[in-house]
Amino acid sequence: MGHSAPRIATIDGIAQEIEALLGSMLIETVDHADELTFIILRDALPQALTLLRDQAEYQQLMEIAGVDYPDRPERFEVVYHLLSVTRNHRVRVKVSTDEDMPVPTVTHLWPVAGWLEREVFDMYGVVFDGNTDLRRILTDYGFKGHPQRKDFPLTGYVELRYSEEDKRVVYEPVKLAQDFRSFDFMSPWEGAEYILPGDEKAPQAPGAPT
Repeated sequence: MGHSAPRIATIDGIAQEIEALLGSMLIETVDHADELTFIILRDALPQALTLLRDQAEYQQLMEIAGVDYPDRPERFEVVYHLLSVTRNHRVRVKVSTDEDMPVPTVTHLWPVAGWLEREVFDMYGVVFDGNTDLRRILTDYGFKGHPQRKDFPLTGYVELRYSEEDKRVVYEPVKLAQDFRSFDFMSPWEGAEYILPGDEKAPQAPGAPT
C-alpha cells in the first residue's frame, strides 16, 4: 500500500483549529510570515503540548530555545518547536517566566526534552519543575552565571588555560590586554607606522587636544 499524502490546510485553518483546541490556555496567536506561534499560560504547558501532540498531530519536539528580554517583568521566553510529520507543518509554542518561577517539564511527553531543558537552564538559568536531572550541559563544572543572558559580559568572568607548572587546567580572572589601546575608527590603531590609502586623519584645529 502507498503512503497517504500529507494533510494540507491553510494557515488560518490550522490557527483556528489549534485555538479551539487550546481554549483558555491560549494567551495569543501570532501569525507572522506564514509561521504560527501560540503563546500560552505557563502552568498549562504540559496539557497544551499533550493536546498538540495527541490531537493536533504535532508528534515531534524538535527544539526548546530560550530568549532573554531583560526589560520585561518575566524576562525569559521558553520556545517549543513542534513538527507534524502527517501535516508536514511546524508550529511554535511560547511561555514566559522570570528568574525564580519554574516552567513545568515536558520530559514525560518527549524524553529528548531532558537535554533540551538542561541547555536552556545552563544558558539562561530557567528552572524546569519535574526535570529530575537538571544540571549544566554545555558549560564546565563549577561555571558561574548563564552565558546567553543579555547582562552576561561577552568576555565572561574567567578564562582557563593549562598550567605547565601545576600540570592541570587553571581558572583565572579575565584580563583584557587591549583595555587601554586607543581606537579612533580612522586608522588601525595608535602607534602604527603606516597609513592606509583613504585613512588619513583630518587636520586638527589649532589648540585642539591631541
